Amino acid sequence: MNNRIRVMLVEDHPEYREVIQLALEDEPDIELADQVGSSERALSVLQHSDHREMPDLILLDLNLPGDSGLDVLPAFRSITPETKIVILTQSGKEADVLRAIREGASGYLLKSSTVTQIVDAIRTVASGGAMLDSGVAKYVLDTLQSSVKQPELLHSLSQRELEILRLLSEGFVKKEVAHQLDISVSSVATYIRRIYEKLDVQNAPAAVNKAYRLGIFPTDGGN
Repeated sequence: MNNRIRVMLVEDHPEYREVIQLALEDEPDIELADQVGSSERALSVLQHSDHREMPDLILLDLNLPGDSGLDVLPAFRSITPETKIVILTQSGKEADVLRAIREGASGYLLKSSTVTQIVDAIRTVASGGAMLDSGVAKYVLDTLQSSVKQPELLHSLSQRELEILRLLSEGFVKKEVAHQLDISVSSVATYIRRIYEKLDVQNAPAAVNKAYRLGIFPTDGGN
């Protein structure tokens, strides 16, 4: 019976792939099942693998030729939802970290991590845990702490859409919003349609109500 953790490495730099390969060769409970240099190649391998050949865990770089790791993360999750994903990248940008976690990554490590830290992360995540690089953990936790009030819906709204939503909350109609912002009524209508789609609502009152419930607007009153 094979209880080894099957790992796929998606990394475009051959030298770094070799570092990971040499590190995992010494781990009796971890097997580097596949290593590929692009997200497109990784998707092809997964799409042509049967259930028994699927990796238990994917080590995924973000800065890849073609589609980035962030771009294909949802596709990986769709093809093999049981497979855990650990981001292994040079990017410590807050936006990258938060998007990766929202898209389902269970770990995020920087390439400055030691081999021991990477191996520990593989074991931790494969067993159902999560692992964050210490350099990015604080703002991730801070953001997740406030995510009940301000989920990704807030970040999906543009500044103009937030302005229009605020005016709708104050009772303005489309023509008045257009006058306030010095844009056409048709542009206002387009923005409002996008707001409804993003908030998954049918009308202005529902949009405003949801905005308050999500914490997009403060609840202390006052205009």
